[in-house]
Amino acid sequence: MASAYRNQIQNRNFLSPVGFNFTLAKEPKVSFFCNSARIPEITLSLVQQPSYLKDIDVPGGKLQYGDLSLRFLVDEDMMNYMVVHNWLTGLGFPETTGQYKELITNDDGLQDSKRAFSDGSLYILDSNYNTNSIVKFKDLFPVSLTSLEFDSTQTDIQYFTAEVSFKYTIYNILSETGQPL
Repeated sequence: MASAYRNQIQNRNFLSPVGFNFTLAKEPKVSFFCNSARIPEITLSLVQQPSYLKDIDVPGGKLQYGDLSLRFLVDEDMMNYMVVHNWLTGLGFPETTGQYKELITNDDGLQDSKRAFSDGSLYILDSNYNTNSIVKFKDLFPVSLTSLEFDSTQTDIQYFTAEVSFKYTIYNILSETGQPL
């Protein structure tokens, strides 16, 4: 009888699409005011096992992770937008190689190429807006940032949003205490 209860669903609340928060380890002072985020897709490539009748797909290939895409409200001082903009500029150094050097140089003047990357965390909130789980992204770096279009003909004020896409090494989904789920 006890095993019948063990197989019962414990939590009957559903995951809400509005309960999340994103932080970036590289810029802890900058809040991204995210209004859209998604856990990226993950796909497993297959290996084909030859057979005289039909080749059989079997697992055994590499995992491929989709990009992390965020849409965020741009703050009035454009701080969160400029963090990503300057990061992209440092990675691509369109004017001088000094832009990359500035990106990887810390406050003490030491250069570390790891500063070109940052870890990030997507906090998933429960129905009471408490952290339920954390999606930890390792070695993030931005690859695109949308434009901001100014238009004086608009009759209603619609605050700016921007979208950023990140590449990363891997992500893990953890419990609110940081343990693997």
